[in-house]
Amino acid sequence: MSNVLSFEEHHPDIAPDAWVAPTALVLGRVTIGARSSVWYHCVLRGDTNFIRIGARTNIQDGTIIHVNRNAEAAIIGDDVTVGHACIIHACTLEDGAFVGMGATVLDGAVIEAGGMLAAGGLLPPRKRIAPGELWAGSPAKLMRVMDAEERAKFARTAVHYSELAERHGASLAKT
Repeated sequence: MSNVLSFEEHHPDIAPDAWVAPTALVLGRVTIGARSSVWYHCVLRGDTNFIRIGARTNIQDGTIIHVNRNAEAAIIGDDVTVGHACIIHACTLEDGAFVGMGATVLDGAVIEAGGMLAAGGLLPPRKRIAPGELWAGSPAKLMRVMDAEERAKFARTAVHYSELAERHGASLAKT
């Protein structure tokens, strides 16, 4: 794929059943896990450190993921949803984390398992969202702890995008 590029001696490692949209750019030290998806017009630039994306994670349209030179990588777990047009920079998104559309997560910040940053939120450097917490605003602040029903609703998004990526891949293969 011409949109998956080496940088110096590093080439992306993409699981055979992961899907990368033809207009996305994946460069350098990037690992993408099984059944994950990287959607249209995303940029994943693993040039001065690494990006690791787990299984069944979806990186939605227009998102940028980058790293901090020799200091902080971008580590994204399994079943994570990163909404449209986000900036994910040198941070950690643990399993089941959810980042709403247009949100920004900065250097050294962590969204723990099942935590959520609402659409348009800005999580400053080294801040931490605990499991099940919903943060919003710029800078983001704790709004509340989500109940089990809310968390289950957001968890279904990862499954939906994994299935949708298969449909996009099959459809594009026909053109």
